[in-house]
Amino acid sequence: MKLMVVGGGGREHAIIKKLKENPAIDTIYALPGNGGIAADAVCVGIAATDISGIVDFAVENGIDYAVVAPDDPLVLGCVDRLEEKGIPCFGPKANAAIIEGSKIFSKDLMKKYGIPTASYQTFNDMQSALEYLETADMPIVIKADGLALGKGVIIAENRDDAKQAVISMMQDKQFGKSGENIVIEEFLTGPEVSVLSFTDGKTVVPMISSMDHKRAGDNDTGLNTGGMGTVAPNPYYTKEIADRCMKEIFIPTIDAMNREGRTFKGCLYFGLMITAKGPKVIEYNCRFGDPETQVVLPLLESDLYTVMRAVTDGKLAECDVRFSDKHAACVIMASKGYPVHYEKGYPITIPDTVADSVYVAGAALKDGQLVTSGGRVLGVTAVDNTLKSALDMAYEKVRKITFENAYYRRDIGQRALKAEV
Repeated sequence: MKLMVVGGGGREHAIIKKLKENPAIDTIYALPGNGGIAADAVCVGIAATDISGIVDFAVENGIDYAVVAPDDPLVLGCVDRLEEKGIPCFGPKANAAIIEGSKIFSKDLMKKYGIPTASYQTFNDMQSALEYLETADMPIVIKADGLALGKGVIIAENRDDAKQAVISMMQDKQFGKSGENIVIEEFLTGPEVSVLSFTDGKTVVPMISSMDHKRAGDNDTGLNTGGMGTVAPNPYYTKEIADRCMKEIFIPTIDAMNREGRTFKGCLYFGLMITAKGPKVIEYNCRFGDPETQVVLPLLESDLYTVMRAVTDGKLAECDVRFSDKHAACVIMASKGYPVHYEKGYPITIPDTVADSVYVAGAALKDGQLVTSGGRVLGVTAVDNTLKSALDMAYEKVRKITFENAYYRRDIGQRALKAEV
């Protein structure tokens, strides 16, 4: 059996390593993959946004099943195009991927169907947005409507910062076309929780909850990033909260998408905040989160391909989806200066003793040597019986990996450890 995974980051590496556990899978192609993924899959130099190139490759190489992992190709209709050619896929079609592709769509969906979220206003001209900010409560959240590599959200502490955020999005085009329309929403407080879920449009099966660490610096300082580390499960996500989320958020979201004629099949990511008034949705993603995937999939005891196929075939209710009761921790090793400016091309040394625990995100092969090629270079994951021991193991592995300009947070999981007490 030949599989194809579209994407080239740490998330895709985690998906590929998990899929490889199925002995029926002979070959996995990664489009485009990266230098580290090349150890586990055949990398093909076709960009994840080159939909025609992806479809042509799949047809010419007799791909039996495709996993479309990143947001861009999903929103661009990669699944639609592949399925038109008879290739079964894991991932939503474009009309369902809009749940991440447009924040205005997702906010309006939640408002229409009574799904708890922050109050908000939407704007398509800058002057109206700036006038609204004159009387709005601070802090406040400004979001670009479209995709922005996970960076299109700015939390403004004061009015001046809020206005500058609007100007940077709408006038300066910081996020290109994604910022032509914006959402300004109420600032919520409480612990954040990420819950990825499998869904075939009828059944929804939440995965293990996780806690992301977005800020670049220790103690949640510095700029927002794509994620500097994760732990799972999230101690704030109690059984009571999980039950409420299923009843008030997860099932209502799947039902709402069905009623809108946008049946969602794939991985639906719920970014939640546990407020004093209960759980509320901060954001939806139409795919596996990164780096949440690097702690969630190592805890999956069921065969990933079997689960994905059940999603595609609409048979998730018949599938046994099991997760370990252990804990997982992932520490991201980045290039110093990320997410702004950083140097590339430094050789990476990963000892064989830790290679199985490493998910490569931003690295290339140069004359057979793995070298840095991105801001987030790799994620290092450990699984153990307690969160404390998993974190200790992850950091022990991190210290064995070397590359010049390596940077990582030293406080991943500390908030979670305090919450466990």
